[in-house]
Amino acid sequence: MATIHPQFSLEIRSALRWASSSTVYLLGPITTTATLSLRHRTTKPFRPRAAFSSSVKLPTKPPLCTADELHYVTVPNSDWRLALWRYFPSPQAPKRNHPLLLLSGVGTNAIGYDLSPGCSFARHMSGEGYETWILEVRGAGLSTRVSDLKDVQDSAHELSHQIESTAKAAAKEAKATDIADIAPGVSVVVGEAASAWDESKIVARLTATFMRLSERLSGFLSEGLGNQIRELTQRLVNLLDDGQRSVSPQLIDLQERLTSTIEDFQKQLDLIIKYDWDFDNYLEEDVPAAIEYVRAQCKPKDGKLLAIGHSMGGILLYAMLSRCAFEGREPCLAAVATLASSLDYTSSDSALKLLIPLADPAQALSVPVVPLGALLAAAYPLSSRPPYVLSWLNDLISATDMMHPEQLEKLVLNNFCTIPAKLLIQLTTAFRAGGLRDRSGKFYYKDHLSRTSVPVLALAGDRDLICPPVAVEDTAKLFPENLVTYKVLGEPDGPHYAHYDLVGGRLAVEQVYPCITEFLSHHDSA
Repeated sequence: MATIHPQFSLEIRSALRWASSSTVYLLGPITTTATLSLRHRTTKPFRPRAAFSSSVKLPTKPPLCTADELHYVTVPNSDWRLALWRYFPSPQAPKRNHPLLLLSGVGTNAIGYDLSPGCSFARHMSGEGYETWILEVRGAGLSTRVSDLKDVQDSAHELSHQIESTAKAAAKEAKATDIADIAPGVSVVVGEAASAWDESKIVARLTATFMRLSERLSGFLSEGLGNQIRELTQRLVNLLDDGQRSVSPQLIDLQERLTSTIEDFQKQLDLIIKYDWDFDNYLEEDVPAAIEYVRAQCKPKDGKLLAIGHSMGGILLYAMLSRCAFEGREPCLAAVATLASSLDYTSSDSALKLLIPLADPAQALSVPVVPLGALLAAAYPLSSRPPYVLSWLNDLISATDMMHPEQLEKLVLNNFCTIPAKLLIQLTTAFRAGGLRDRSGKFYYKDHLSRTSVPVLALAGDRDLICPPVAVEDTAKLFPENLVTYKVLGEPDGPHYAHYDLVGGRLAVEQVYPCITEFLSHHDSA
C-alpha cells in the first residue's frame, strides 16, 4: 500500500480543505422527534403507509437518470419527494412474480447500480425479468425537498445539471492537477525521500488550481455551513496523516490565501443549509414509502417485493426485518440479498473505525454534515495519478484491476453525496457492543433477526476493507440456519472483491450477479 510522502501531506490537507468548501446539494431542514423509554421499544410501529396522491412520474427525465422512468414518491408528513428509478423487465426474460427494490449505501445515489450500459446491475436484473426500482433516499441523488409537486420536474432537472456539472468540473481539474506535472523533471518515489521536490512549484500550481475552483463553486456555499464543514474536514485530515506536522512558510501562505478566498465568497450567500435526519428516518419513513409505492405500481399477488441492499442499503433491510420480527409482523419482502452489509462491526478491522472519534454528539453538534462527495472528488487526483499518494482510497472502493478506470472515475465523481452528522453518529453504534441501535440507543437491531421468516443471501468481498467478511458473517449467523446463505466472493490468487466490486466490478456480471439471480429466482417462484 502506498504511503504518504511527509512533504506532500500538506497538499493533501489543502486539497481536503478545499473539498470542505465545494458543492453541497441544496436541501432544506427536516426535523424529527422521538425518545424511547425501554430497551426493546421502538419510537413508532414500523408500518408502511399509503399516501400517494401527491406522487408522480416525470414526463421528461433529466439527463442524469438512465432508467426507463423516473418516479417521485412523497414521504408522509414532509416535503420530501424521493426519486425512484424504474427499469422495465425484458419481454424476452422469464415472467417474475415480484418487483425488485434496490437500496444504495450511505451517502450514495442510484448511479452505483447503473454505471454504464455494460456495467449496470439494474439493467442486468431487469434483463432477467425483474421490474427493478432504485430508491434514492432523502438527500441523495435526484431526491428533492419541495412543497409543491409541480416544482419536482424543475428541481429534478436542476439537480441533474448540478451533479453532472460538478462531476465534469472535478474531472477537468483532476486532469489539470496531474501531480506528475507539478514539478517537471522531478522523479517522485512514493514512500521514499524525494530530495529534489520543488515545493515552490507545488504551492504555485495548487494555489492557482484551488483559486479557480473557488471561483467556479462560489455559488454553493453558506457562510455558517462552510465554517462547520471545515472543522470536520480538519478532523478527517488529522486522522489521515496524524504525526506529519511539518509546515513550511510557503504552505502556510497557501493555507492563509485559500482560507481568505473561501471566506470572501461565502459572505455572498444568505442560505444556511441544514441536514437533520438519521438512519431511523430512512427506516421508518423513506423505505416504507418506497415499498408501498412500488407495490401499488406493480401489484404483486402476494403483496411482497424482493429487495437487494448494498452497504447501508443492506443494513436498512436487516433493520426492517428486525423491527418486523420484534413487532410480530410479516415483512412485505419475499426474499432479501445484502452486499457488504453488517449490523455489528466490533469483531472486524473495518476502515470505518477511523470515523468513531467523529461520532461524539457533543463534537458533532456544530458539524451538521460530512461532505463525502466533495472530499472524494478532491482526493481523486491524488489517488488516480502519479505519485498515487492517496492510492489507498481506491482500495477502499475497488480491488486492483477490478473496475475499469472510466467507471471508477464516474463512481467517485458522480455517486457520492453529503451525509448528515446525525446519520453518521447513529451508524457508528455498529462499532460498539451490541451493534447498531435506534436513535434512542435502546433498541438493538441485531437482537431479533433470529425470529424472521424471510430468506436472506449475505454476500461479502474478500478484500472489502469497509465491511470485511467477518462482519458480514457475524450478522448472517444471527438468522435461522435454514433461511440464510452466506458467501464470500474472491479467490486466494485472485480475482479479489472490495466494497463496490460486488456491484460494479468487471467480473461481477459473471461471478456475482448469477449468484444473486439464482437466489432470487428460487424465492420468487416459491
